[in-house]
Amino acid sequence: MSKAHLKNVRLSFPSIFQKAVYEGVEGKYEATFLISKKDTEIKKILDDLIKKVISESKVKIPSDKVCLKDGDERFGKDGEVYDGYEDHWSLKASNEKRPTVINRDKSPLTEEDEVIYAGCYVNAVIDFWVQNNSYGRRLNANLYGVQFLKDGEAFGIGPVDVINDFDELDENDDL
Repeated sequence: MSKAHLKNVRLSFPSIFQKAVYEGVEGKYEATFLISKKDTEIKKILDDLIKKVISESKVKIPSDKVCLKDGDERFGKDGEVYDGYEDHWSLKASNEKRPTVINRDKSPLTEEDEVIYAGCYVNAVIDFWVQNNSYGRRLNANLYGVQFLKDGEAFGIGPVDVINDFDELDENDDL
């Protein structure tokens, strides 16, 4: 196993409590982790581990088919860099089985706890594996666990406040 521990990384596109659904098709549990380009130590560790896994597999993997990507090149539908990806490496990991999701004190977290969200900082446990089948050759990452570390600025627009769009009703108003 080529296990890696990601520490103090930002969470993006988390589907860790329920499997991701894209265009009506259920996928896997997944998340993308953003690693600051200033953290050269973890990048070197990941690069070395990736090289080792690919070398041991004896499979030639095109560089654009490796799960660790340059965040400055991750574009949304409108061609803009994804929110929070600038000056970061992005690493997508997934699993058919639900990953362990815990709080700082190692207590289990559920979606209803509303602790984990896109933009928070987490620690994660992943490992790399080589895919070599009819779907292609690539280096993927399994997602095993996520630990909440600290709050961060949430990605996306968040909930819209519509309270003032409603009238106050009393008991005599029609339903």
